[in-house]
Amino acid sequence: MTDAGKAVARAGAEAYPRIVAALIRVTGDWTLAEDCAQEALTLALERWPRDGVPANPGGWLMTVARNKATDVLRRAAVERRKLAELALLTAPAREGEEVVDDRLRLIFTCCHPALALEARVALTLRTVAGVPTADIARAFLVTEPTMTRRLTRAKNKIATAGIPYRVPAGPALAERLPGVLAVLYLLFTRGYDADGEPAFAAEAIRLARLLAELMPREPEITGLLALCLLQHSRRAARRDNDGNLRPLDRQDRSRWDHAAIAEALALLPSTTGPYALQARIAACHTATPTDWPAVAGLYDQLYAQLPTPVVALNRAVAHGYAHDPAAGLRLLAEARAGGALDGYPYAVAAEAELTARAGDTTGAVALFEQAAAVAPSAPERRALLARAEELSREEEP
Repeated sequence: MTDAGKAVARAGAEAYPRIVAALIRVTGDWTLAEDCAQEALTLALERWPRDGVPANPGGWLMTVARNKATDVLRRAAVERRKLAELALLTAPAREGEEVVDDRLRLIFTCCHPALALEARVALTLRTVAGVPTADIARAFLVTEPTMTRRLTRAKNKIATAGIPYRVPAGPALAERLPGVLAVLYLLFTRGYDADGEPAFAAEAIRLARLLAELMPREPEITGLLALCLLQHSRRAARRDNDGNLRPLDRQDRSRWDHAAIAEALALLPSTTGPYALQARIAACHTATPTDWPAVAGLYDQLYAQLPTPVVALNRAVAHGYAHDPAAGLRLLAEARAGGALDGYPYAVAAEAELTARAGDTTGAVALFEQAAAVAPSAPERRALLARAEELSREEEP
C-alpha cells in the first residue's frame, strides 16, 4: 500500500464514524450518510496519491461527504432546512461538542434493544466501525446479499419504529448502557474466538476506548475496556507454532502483549459491576501463579449479580482450583442440574479437567473425548483430544 493509501486508511478509520454520525443526525438517511462517506474515501484514494495528503485529512473527507450529500438533497428537492443544517457541517479544525454527541448518538442507536442482538452487532460494525459488508457476512456465515438485506431491515426498523437518534439521559442511560456494552463484548468475542476475525476484537477495543473517552464517569465502560485488553493481550500465545490451541497455564508468557496488560491494570476500576469484576478476574491470571482463591471470591461476587449457567461453570472451575477438585465438581453438578449446560462442550471439558485433578484419569480421558465430539471448532477439538492423549500416556505403566 502506498503512503497516500495508508493515509486514507488511517483517516477513514477515524473520520468515517464521525461523518456518518453527523450526516445521519442532519438528514435522517442512513444509506445516504454511508454512501457519501464511502464516496469521500473513494475520491481520496484517487486524488491523494496525485495531489498529496491534505493537512487536515478528516476535515477533507467531511467536506467532500457533506458536499455530496448536499448535491443529492438538492437534486431531490429536500427541505431548505436540511440544506441549511448541512451547510453548518464545515470541516472541523478541532474536536467539537457536537461531533462527540453525534458519535455517541450513533452507537446508542445501533445498539437499541428494539433490534435483534445480531442486528445490533452487524449494524455497529457497518455504521460505526465502517467494516465492509462482505467481511461482516463472512463472520456471520451468510452471503453478502443476505447481510445487506439484514442491515437494510435494521435501518428500516429504526426509521419506521421511530427509534430516537440520541443518547438517553438519567435513569434511561443506566438501563441502556449495559445493552451497549453487551454488543461491544459480543463483537469482541466474535473476534477473539478460536476461529474468530481478529479485526473485530481490535475494533471492539477501539470502540470501548471511544466510549471510555466520551463517558469517563462510567466505570463499567472502563471495566469492559480493561477486560478486552487483558484477554486480547494473550492472542499471540493462544496457539503454538503448529496452530494448536494452548491453555492459559501452558502459554508462553513472553508472547503476551505486556503493554496492553499494563494499560489494562492501570484502568482497572475498584467497583463491583459485572465487567469490572470480570476484568479483575482476568487480571488475576496475569500473576504467576494465578491467585485462585482471589479468582474464586470474585466469581462468587459475579455470580451473585449474574447467576447465569456460564458464570456458574467458571465459578465451579475457580473453586476447584482454589480449594480442591471435589468442591469444584460439586458446584459444577449444581450448575448443570437445571439442564442449561447439557451438551455444552466447555462444561464437559471443565468436568474432565477437574476429574483428572481428582485422580480419575480414565474418567477424565472419556470426558475429554466426549467434549471433543461436540467441540465447535477444529482447533478446540484437537486441543481436547491432545489433552486426552496426554492423560492416557501418563496412565501407562
